[in-house]
Amino acid sequence: MIKSIESGSNYEADLRLLQIELVKLQHHIIEKGLRLLVILEGRDTAGKDGTIKCLSEHLSPRDTRIIALNKPSSREEGEWYFQRYVAELPTKGELVFFNRSWYNRAGVEKVMGFCTKSQYQQFMGSVNEFESLIVKSGAQIFKYYLDINKQEQAKRLKDREKDPLKQWKISPIDQQAQKKWHQYSEARDLMLANTSSKAAPWTVINANDKKLTHLNLMRDLLSRVDYPGKNKKLLKVDSKIVLPCPISAKK
Repeated sequence: MIKSIESGSNYEADLRLLQIELVKLQHHIIEKGLRLLVILEGRDTAGKDGTIKCLSEHLSPRDTRIIALNKPSSREEGEWYFQRYVAELPTKGELVFFNRSWYNRAGVEKVMGFCTKSQYQQFMGSVNEFESLIVKSGAQIFKYYLDINKQEQAKRLKDREKDPLKQWKISPIDQQAQKKWHQYSEARDLMLANTSSKAAPWTVINANDKKLTHLNLMRDLLSRVDYPGKNKKLLKVDSKIVLPCPISAKK
């Protein structure tokens, strides 16, 4: 596991300063009527819930939404795939976090056989255009993939089983995470290679250390959005944690 002074006593102080920057950003979003969408994808147990909690903890609940959709209903299964996600996109002055997103189709649905080959191919062939339309409408999209190694995932899965406060996180899908490690890796690689576009590029986060994940993802996000009073000295990311994804040659 990655070691850093940030994993120790400085973490809380650094986190507070970055959360203050996020509040500054939100004031700007509200004042200017901007629309920001932050998508978090990643391995099972990679820390999406905790990261979103750190990001949203001190933001206005009226102007911030966290979206974590359940599996589609029978009615939704008959809709255009992106339809239920469109309803959750940010409106004027909103910051929206997607805890998993339409990229379920490129990951868990593909690996677990929850979609057909045709449905997967249709998704991969249309998602860049879909996101481009969102961006052209005036919204900004930031896509983060939280990645951990196999040993760290195994440890977190065991910890989850033992912790009575985390029982709600346990699902049959978790039991396949280790067994289908290589399949998930292949699906991830295909997704990143084909859906990192100029309009909505991917950023990969080395998430083996949860505290470093929180701090560096926040720094990266804040560094990429303009807002008044930005303290740039706080926003230097660790290049071993934040790994920009090459933009697909298709877009």
